[in-house]
Amino acid sequence: MLEGGKSIGAGAATIALAGAAVGVGNVLSSLIHSVARNPSLAKQSFGYAILGFALTEAIALFAPMMAFLISFVFRSHKKS
Repeated sequence: MLEGGKSIGAGAATIALAGAAVGVGNVLSSLIHSVARNPSLAKQSFGYAILGFALTEAIALFAPMMAFLISFVFRSHKKS
C-alpha cells in the first residue's frame, strides 16, 4: 500500500516539470516581445531574461530531486 503511495507521490512531483516548461516559454516570449517593442534595450532585457530562465530552471531541478527522494530515500518500515 505504501509503495503505491510513493509511486503516486513521485509522479505528482514530476508534474512540476510541465510548469517549469511553461515558465521558460513565458520568459523567452516576454524577451521577444520586449525586444520587438524597444530594440535599444535588447542587451539589458537579455540579461533579465537569462536571470529569469536560470531561476525557472532551478525550480525545475527540484521536481526530479523530490521524486527521487520519495522513491529511494524514504523507506517503508515493514513489521514482521
